[in-house]
Amino acid sequence: MSADTPIEAGSRVSLFFSLALTDGQQIDSNFEASPASFKLGDGNMLPGFEARLLGHVAGQEAEVLLPAEQAFGEVNPKNRQQFSRDKFAHLLADEVLPTEVGSVVSFKDPAGFELPGVVQEITPATVTVDFNHPLAGKDIRFRFRIVSVLPPEEEPVQVKL
Repeated sequence: MSADTPIEAGSRVSLFFSLALTDGQQIDSNFEASPASFKLGDGNMLPGFEARLLGHVAGQEAEVLLPAEQAFGEVNPKNRQQFSRDKFAHLLADEVLPTEVGSVVSFKDPAGFELPGVVQEITPATVTVDFNHPLAGKDIRFRFRIVSVLPPEEEPVQVKL
C-alpha cells in the first residue's frame, strides 16, 4: 500500500467523515471516534458520497456540497401513503406510547424487511405516513479525511489476538 494510491472502484478505504445540513446542523460524524472502513461499491456508502471519494489518496481532506439527488434523494410524493385509521387503532390508543404526528412506525415489506415511516397527519378517518428518508430533499455537506487506501487487488491482513 502506497500513500499515493488513489481511491478507485473496489478500493478498501478508511476515513473520517461528517455529514451536515447547509445550515451547519451536524447529522453524523466519526471525527471524534474510529475511522470508518469499507470497500468502495459494497453498498455501505451512498453512490453520491462514493463518487466524491474517487481519486483521493490517504491524507487528503475535503468538503463538498452534495445536492439532494446525489445524497439521500429527492422527496417522492408516492412515498407518502394514506391508511385507514382503523389499522392504527391499537397504536393510537396505546397509553404508554401513543402514536402521534412525528412518531416513527414500522411496517414489513413483502420480503419481510422493516420499513420505517413517519406519521405526517392523523384525521378522524386516515393516518398519513411518509416513507421518504428523513434527509430526502436536503443538500448535504460531506466532509472527509482519508486515513488509508488499499487497492482492489490487495486484501487486508487480519491479525487475531
